[in-house]
Amino acid sequence: MSDQPATVREYDLFAPEVTADLNGFLHRVRAESPLARLPQLDAYMLTRYADVKAALRDRRMDSSNMARVLQRLTPAEQEELAPVRRSIEMWMGHTVPADHVRFQQLLKRYFTPAMVDRLRPRVREFTHELLDAVATKGEMDVVSDLAYPLPANVIAELLGMPVSDREQLQAWSRDILPVFGNGDVAQLRHAQRSMLEMHDYLRLIAAERRKAPREDVLSTFMAAEAEGLVSEDEAVANCVLLLFAGHETTANLIANGLVLLFDNPGSLARLRADPDVMPQAVEEMLRCDGPAGVIGRVATEPVEVAGHTLPTGTYLYLALLAANRDPEVFANPDAFDITREQNRHFSFGMGTYYCLGAALARMETDECLRILLDRCPDLRPAYRTPDWQPTPPFGHRLGSLPVIF
Repeated sequence: MSDQPATVREYDLFAPEVTADLNGFLHRVRAESPLARLPQLDAYMLTRYADVKAALRDRRMDSSNMARVLQRLTPAEQEELAPVRRSIEMWMGHTVPADHVRFQQLLKRYFTPAMVDRLRPRVREFTHELLDAVATKGEMDVVSDLAYPLPANVIAELLGMPVSDREQLQAWSRDILPVFGNGDVAQLRHAQRSMLEMHDYLRLIAAERRKAPREDVLSTFMAAEAEGLVSEDEAVANCVLLLFAGHETTANLIANGLVLLFDNPGSLARLRADPDVMPQAVEEMLRCDGPAGVIGRVATEPVEVAGHTLPTGTYLYLALLAANRDPEVFANPDAFDITREQNRHFSFGMGTYYCLGAALARMETDECLRILLDRCPDLRPAYRTPDWQPTPPFGHRLGSLPVIF
């Protein structure tokens, strides 16, 4: 076998074959070109586990700012969308590394194991309330009736929002989704309006927390503001990030995980018989179809990647979904195996940018699915094929998930 690096090939992420069989496409790319060129996105992509791991650990590979999507717009459009860009540039993980670490250290005051334990009874309570609301119907849409409102309730608790405003929070979360993908100008305008509405709303809560702190994220930020460690603008911007990061992603994990169980009835039966296997099942859901299929990095200096030297400023997509199915690391990688022992997936990232809310997302999914399977012993799908909706550059989310019970 040659020690020479494989030739860098070009791929079209928007080709029909990608949508039709994403995992098959990623397996092919991994075999053909460990470093792939994506000309439409002016970027490269890594698909092998070892290469993705190295990039996640490499301090020369900085977290990419989502404001990059705005750089492809006209100067007039960029000026119009300047407020959303300013907000994004204050988000943890989208700032310079020193600011990211500053925000991370602040939020670690709140995102503790004790906080997750404290919220567990509330997650159970929310799940039962949502199931109570549909119990007499014998049917529901898991996305709109359970998977989406549950983490919205949890995030509202974290932000200190009253119950009456939680539907508004779900609407804002939906509206800002295009910022995290390749939204068009009209979608980005709508996202900006909703983001600025949420900023105004959060400033009112922040003012209340300065006077009367509680056990919520904004109180943590306001205490840090008093110490001169963060500004109100930074606090409000990062609460918007937490809304999306803690809401949309957990909702997708719950819904995608249930589809995996429906597609694997043996696993579903095993969980009904032994609910204590649920933590392992959640890890396998994260590996097989986690909510973050890809993350971006930018080279801050020349760096060698998969045997090739990339210049400063190179944009790189780390295909977590592909790394999580690398046959060099995971036996029978396309099989959904809830008893898998070695499962060191990258679905929450790694190192400096590891997801702060990972433990919370795991707990919410675990509790939600335990209660759902216990209360609905004859739960079954009411669809022929899942209602997958693409989320470019690659990935998908469920628009709906009808079930009967």
